[in-house]
Amino acid sequence: MNQQLSIQTTGQGLREITREVDSVVERAGVSDGLCTIMVRHTSASLTIQENADPSAGRDLENWINRLVVENDPLYTHTHEGPDDMPSHIKAVLTATTLSIPIANGQLALGRWQGIYLWEHRQRGSERQIAVHVGS
Repeated sequence: MNQQLSIQTTGQGLREITREVDSVVERAGVSDGLCTIMVRHTSASLTIQENADPSAGRDLENWINRLVVENDPLYTHTHEGPDDMPSHIKAVLTATTLSIPIANGQLALGRWQGIYLWEHRQRGSERQIAVHVGS
C-alpha cells in the first residue's frame, strides 16, 4: 500500500507524525512487514526520537543550528534566503527516509520513540511524505 501524507509545518523544528503514519499502517492491514517513509523535499528530514520530553527536540534543534549556521559567507546557494543552504545541509546530515518494522499490525517503535518530520526552513511549509507499507 502506498499513500502520501501532507503535513503542514510552522517553521523550524520537530513535528511528531507518529499518529499519521500509524493510521496508514492500520489501514494497510499488514500484520508483519515494513513501513518505509520518505520526505519528498530537500530542506526537511525525518527522524525517530524521544517523544516523552519536548526538551529533547529543542536540544536537537539548538544543536543542529549551532552546527549549521545561517549566513555563512561560503554559501552560494542563497536565492531563497539565509536558511536556504543550511536547510539542505541539515537534510544531508539527518535522514530523508526511514524504514520501521511492523509487528502484530503495529509499528515496532520503542516505548519512548516517535516519528518526526524535521522542518529546517524558518517559514512553515506543506511537506509531502510518501508512505509505503508492505509485507
